[in-house]
Amino acid sequence: METLLSVQNLRTVFGPVVAVDDVSFEVRKGETLGLVGESGSGKSVTAFSIIRLVQEPGTITGGRILFQGRDLMTLPESDMRRVRGAGIGFVFQEPMAALNPVMRVGAHIAEALTVHGLASRSEARDRAIALMRAVKITDPDKRVDDYPHQLSGGMRQRVMMAIALACKPPLVIADEPTTALDVTVQAQILELLREMKREFDLSLLLITHDLGVIAETADRVAVMYAGRIVEQGPVRQIFRNPQHPYTRGLLASIPGGAVGSRLKAIEGTVPNLAHLPKGCAFEPRCSERIGVCAESVPAEFMLDVGQSARCHLHADPDKVAK
Repeated sequence: METLLSVQNLRTVFGPVVAVDDVSFEVRKGETLGLVGESGSGKSVTAFSIIRLVQEPGTITGGRILFQGRDLMTLPESDMRRVRGAGIGFVFQEPMAALNPVMRVGAHIAEALTVHGLASRSEARDRAIALMRAVKITDPDKRVDDYPHQLSGGMRQRVMMAIALACKPPLVIADEPTTALDVTVQAQILELLREMKREFDLSLLLITHDLGVIAETADRVAVMYAGRIVEQGPVRQIFRNPQHPYTRGLLASIPGGAVGSRLKAIEGTVPNLAHLPKGCAFEPRCSERIGVCAESVPAEFMLDVGQSARCHLHADPDKVAK
């Protein structure tokens, strides 16, 4: 399958703090890759690094970001502005923060078209209405003139999706698209993402902390912890046979056990990125740790077909939990 986006050894820092450390993954044409991990693991910083919108004092200090064969790290800002929107659409986590409160929602969508020269001002309004209809906003002819605060959270997220899809980009990055929405609306947004992926022939990088969302939506998954990807591979394979203790902990914490049974939580919290352990970042919380875990960062071990994990246990397979 053709690779659309290839992130290679990406490193992003905020002063002395390394927020994204040696991150590598790829998104293939027509697939959905899920990037999953707890809050603070570096998922959103990775997404903003890809489109080079890391806010100061953040700096990308290493790696390559190949999109359709071009290294985005070497492009001048004028070319990157053409990539954003026309090449890579972005669905932001907080629509109210991303949308201008004094600008009508139709104007937000129309602006995406006119900036990239895909419609005249007179055409852009009609195209905006059509896009609002495509993302299932009711009465788009009327809602096109609404302001963001007049829409519900789910409708604002649909507007963000319409903006991301306006230029028919081959890749869309959706950063926690169901955060702060109730369960029913979450399901509607996920179904809409699947429909839009089919209709617009999209590849999708879906960022979430929810493994349930990954199970429903993604083809492959990359599990992130403390700025590093600790495991990645096909979704079914990883759900059936996780090979990193952190992935096993995440899967064990999903609700769905016997009625009345306690949820299994991972002990401890995500470490402060400014004070990471010397060795594996997960070592202080890991029930399977061995001596070397506290001393050195584990290498990436290729395991099953398309599946890899960064864990010292795989240097000594006899110690891996069965």
